[in-house]
Amino acid sequence: MKLTLNKFYVKDIQFADESSYKDGVLYICKRELAEYLMEDSNIAAVDFDIARPGESVRIIPIKDVIQPRYKQSGTGQVFPGYVGSVETVGNGETNVLETCCVATSGQIVAFQEGIIDMSGPGADFNSFSKMNILVPLITPVPDLHKHVHEATVRIAGLKTAAYMAKQTLNLEPDETETFEHESILEMGVKYPNLPKVAYVDMVQCQGLMHDTYIYGLNVKGILSTMIDPLEILDGAIVSGNCAAPGHKNATIHHENNPIVLDLLRRHGKDICFVGVLLSNESAMLNEKKRAAYYTSNLSELLGVDGVIVSEEGGGNPETDLMLNCKFHEHKGIKTVLVTDEYCGRDGSSQGLADVTPEADAVVTNGNGNQFVTLPKMDKVIGNQENVRIITGGNSESINADGTVSVEIAAIMGSCCEMGYEHMMTKLR
Repeated sequence: MKLTLNKFYVKDIQFADESSYKDGVLYICKRELAEYLMEDSNIAAVDFDIARPGESVRIIPIKDVIQPRYKQSGTGQVFPGYVGSVETVGNGETNVLETCCVATSGQIVAFQEGIIDMSGPGADFNSFSKMNILVPLITPVPDLHKHVHEATVRIAGLKTAAYMAKQTLNLEPDETETFEHESILEMGVKYPNLPKVAYVDMVQCQGLMHDTYIYGLNVKGILSTMIDPLEILDGAIVSGNCAAPGHKNATIHHENNPIVLDLLRRHGKDICFVGVLLSNESAMLNEKKRAAYYTSNLSELLGVDGVIVSEEGGGNPETDLMLNCKFHEHKGIKTVLVTDEYCGRDGSSQGLADVTPEADAVVTNGNGNQFVTLPKMDKVIGNQENVRIITGGNSESINADGTVSVEIAAIMGSCCEMGYEHMMTKLR
């Protein structure tokens, strides 16, 4: 498979009478986009706002963050199963809006939704503060069931992202990057002496709005499966997850999974990147074991020398993480784990809910319990009162002077367990 990403660097987003893209500025017609989204009868009203880097702006609550992409050529369409059909993606050319994203907001879906600050200390905890953000504010019809509410907001965000990137069709990109990924048989012939590596992408599928979708299918209940990394770059994996915002993998994280991108860029040079194994994270111990056993069996069948395993969420998913580690290591497959920690505000508590002796190569992406005070912002998109009920906040999070005190678990993507952000571990 071969996929070219046509990258357009967005300098600004502005509302206009007609939607278009010109000289680095994305113009959005609110009326046209609203009509498109309100084809969904579950949406009672929709409005839009814009947040730009460096502004005194806070967005809360945020359900998902999505990078705008749209296929210039090739089969299928980005976010298959939602924007287009379920035809396989990961080929041809895809237009990508860089330094730009969609952050879905409006009426809160669940308590596990997050904050983005565009300036101040909170802006240092995620990359979204450096992007131009279009915020769809979704109001659902009255008495909508929470699972339908979640799906409504999820799909509206994906449709918005595709609509935005569609404005670049047939335009000259600022930059291109091409990835090629051969069949396993071809890899064996081309790279016989390179170490074979697979990536185990652990995805949430615990129900209760802790779900992930591939080609529109909820991964809950599936056996571990293999997917080409180029399909992931085309939006084949979509977040439906209302897990803690600090370490949930939003859709933008899947689209730009740094482990996938690093392995693709090294493929054929110093490693042979065999592919991606999706291992689901159930809430039931027996299902955790089944997923880990089957994932390690797939790795053995592929003949890989090593795997990288990344987690999504925390708490009981650490059992999935450790089982994947244990079963791979017992098969002689070297394993590296990527996670984050919740080790108390002073950092002295146990960081993971489960451990195993085989886990001797672990990368951590920060402590979700780290406590910060965020300054008062001139503008809030959404409703700041929600900070009192979201993960990382509490009833006393809003201070008398207008500042907000939270654990960084409340900040979208702050401890992304794919290594998307800039947190690090220091040995004392």
